[in-house]
Amino acid sequence: MESKPVISKDMLIEDLLETVPGAVTYLMQKGIKCIACGEPIWGTIGQAAQEKSFTDKEIDVIVAELLALAEEHHRVPPLHHQ
Repeated sequence: MESKPVISKDMLIEDLLETVPGAVTYLMQKGIKCIACGEPIWGTIGQAAQEKSFTDKEIDVIVAELLALAEEHHRVPPLHHQ
């Protein structure tokens, strides 16, 4: 049985991007990191969101939405090429 992804505001962004590739687009839409522009992605989700002036409540929403993305990513079966 596959375990559920664990995402928290203390998760390193590098680890998040390995777990949920779609998080890049989500973070860019929130204005948290401009990964495409080469801005460093060091630190945690919470730290990055605080740098952009998100409140604790808004950070909780971001974490919940990232968790939903992660769960969706893990539910999608891989494509099999024949």
